[in-house]
Amino acid sequence: MKKYSANKQHELTELNITPLLDLAFVLLVIFILTTAPPVNDMDISLPTAGARPKDSAAKANYVTVDNSGKIFLNAVEMNEDQLLTTLVQFRKDDPDLNVIVRGDSRIQYQKIIGVLDVLISANISKVGLATEGVAR
Repeated sequence: MKKYSANKQHELTELNITPLLDLAFVLLVIFILTTAPPVNDMDISLPTAGARPKDSAAKANYVTVDNSGKIFLNAVEMNEDQLLTTLVQFRKDDPDLNVIVRGDSRIQYQKIIGVLDVLISANISKVGLATEGVAR
């Protein structure tokens, strides 16, 4: 007869975090190896490139809607139909046309949407909306 029972089941009293630490160290090593070292460790003089001449066709065009609802393209007043034909011509001359829309804060939002619809109709993809920064 046995004096004690051979119970091999023990309660889990501690959590084994060795695999978690191994994973953390592997990720740390990968991060250290893939991070680019700083390149300013040597004092060298880099060559200079020629200045690229500024092309007047590559500049941004401004579509402005004032507080009375008038539309201006580069300070020239026009209606939406004239704006569309002018922008289509500009787009033919420069396929990489940039347009910035500036609208008065007191204008109806629908007027700005109408200008954006004209830009979409003229197939202009580089459009920006001008805003002013908030004073802090």
